[in-house]
Amino acid sequence: MAQVLEFKLPDLGEGLTEAEIVRWLVEVGDVVAIDQPVVEVETAKAMVEVPCPYGGVVTARFGEEGTELPVGAPLLTVAVGAPEGASGSGKDSGSDPESAGGSGNVLVGYGTGAPAARRRRIRPDRLDRAVTEAPVSGAPVVESPVVEAPRAEAPVVKVLVAEASVSEGPVPVVSPLVRRLARQHDIDLRQLAGSGPDGLILRADVDRVIRTAEETATATARVAEAPVQAQVPAAAPNGVAVAVDAERIPLRGVRGAVADKLSRSRTEIPDATCWVDADATELMAVRAAMNAATGPSAGPKVSVLALLARICTAALARFPELNSTVDTEAREIVRLSGVHLGFAAQTERGLVVPVVRDAHTRNAESIGAEIARLTELARTGKLSPAQLTGGTFTLNNYGVFGVDGSTPIINHPEAAMLGVGRIMPKPWVHQGELAVRQVVQLSLTFDHRVCDGGTAGGFLRYVADCVEQPAVLLRTV
Repeated sequence: MAQVLEFKLPDLGEGLTEAEIVRWLVEVGDVVAIDQPVVEVETAKAMVEVPCPYGGVVTARFGEEGTELPVGAPLLTVAVGAPEGASGSGKDSGSDPESAGGSGNVLVGYGTGAPAARRRRIRPDRLDRAVTEAPVSGAPVVESPVVEAPRAEAPVVKVLVAEASVSEGPVPVVSPLVRRLARQHDIDLRQLAGSGPDGLILRADVDRVIRTAEETATATARVAEAPVQAQVPAAAPNGVAVAVDAERIPLRGVRGAVADKLSRSRTEIPDATCWVDADATELMAVRAAMNAATGPSAGPKVSVLALLARICTAALARFPELNSTVDTEAREIVRLSGVHLGFAAQTERGLVVPVVRDAHTRNAESIGAEIARLTELARTGKLSPAQLTGGTFTLNNYGVFGVDGSTPIINHPEAAMLGVGRIMPKPWVHQGELAVRQVVQLSLTFDHRVCDGGTAGGFLRYVADCVEQPAVLLRTV
């Protein structure tokens, strides 16, 4: 005798209350093992695979890909202890959920790392019998082997790429975002020839197909609807009305989380910004000397960002007011003992801020290694929510975009952010003479509730002094 158990979207941790279904990993009728990943979901912080705590036959899925579900909403139902032949083992797991081997490892939504079981499909007649005869434990009996949430219909542009032949084997795609984008626009990735290394399909390849299809569809629609102009006309240089199209992009997932956090920061934090130009020539020379060292003790290369991060931790030790947060309900400033340094990283999924834990205990080499590790995880979309939260101060290197300065928004609930522009040759008065030096603009945006301009200016001046004279930092190393 089988039981039908309901598996609900678990608490994914870090205060997350909802997640979007990106991709189902099982179908109705599949046999799943305990802790086997069954669905890939995207939260406001990361993309994770959710394992099922029950082993048995999937009898229903709730929610289509792209659906956003709250924590505690049903994900799927599993017939546990199906009749002999349903699992292929010839053994009855029993009707007790405990005997089914529920693991409980899904409470944080990250799974156990166990290899996924091979998917098997149960014949409909056996699945019907297992479900209709099953007593209920913790969930209503599902009378049909296929019970899915209604799918909202939306206009979809079918895309066919005739020049590419359908390939066999795995599709050369790494980014989950690329797969999701292709699914949303009904694009068969097997028919695309990737422009990346070894034929890797990039987002640009999918965007190009989408853009071509949309241009074709728009042109066709305008011709068909020419007698009735439904769009808002806009004046063109030749006086002919031109239709104005508008695209609506949902603010959800990472983009929605960023929007909420930045809006809250601007609403709650009375921020101010100060900045200074600094001569980074000596810092660049020190870095070159570090990386030129050879031998067993040379270690990995040290990045400019790692040196700046080490300078930040030294500056925060001198000005702890900026390593704090404000408890608005208690009307208290909470100074934090440890520095968990966040750094801004731009990825295909948008802007994320990975956090280097206990940065105040690390040297430049250790910080650099951790930044490199977290950057790679961010690039591949594998950062966990825990790696994106808990920061106490943020370092923002917007110089990689080729700009000199910025007034960044503080990463709520932190109290400050150091911005770094590009380092480039500029005329500079050095030792009383005009010279070409490597100059960088540094900016500090701070919460004016935690300190006044004198403290913020002192912090920024110390950072600039360390950039111009790295020996200043050596006193505290």
